[in-house]
Amino acid sequence: MGKAEKALAKMRQNPTSVRYEDVVRVCDEYFGEPRQSGTSHRVYATPWGGDPRVNIQNKNGEAKPYQVKQVLEAVRKIEAMKAEEAESDEKDSEEGEQ
Repeated sequence: MGKAEKALAKMRQNPTSVRYEDVVRVCDEYFGEPRQSGTSHRVYATPWGGDPRVNIQNKNGEAKPYQVKQVLEAVRKIEAMKAEEAESDEKDSEEGEQ
């Protein structure tokens, strides 16, 4: 299990006390480089418009709990999209074999 996966597991267990560095690690893994950083916020692009948004900020070394929850929801959504895509690819390959 990589560092991002370990951080994600910790976030799921306790979203109210998460190190900012761990949230950044998870976001970088799932969403790539932020489209905005260097200010008080790191904003990540998602393959959908609207919520859940991925926008995090450092508050004394920790991430804000409501933002951790938004990140968790976005990760769930992206994992569901990937699973749906894999299922669709599997169906396509089965149809191609027939």
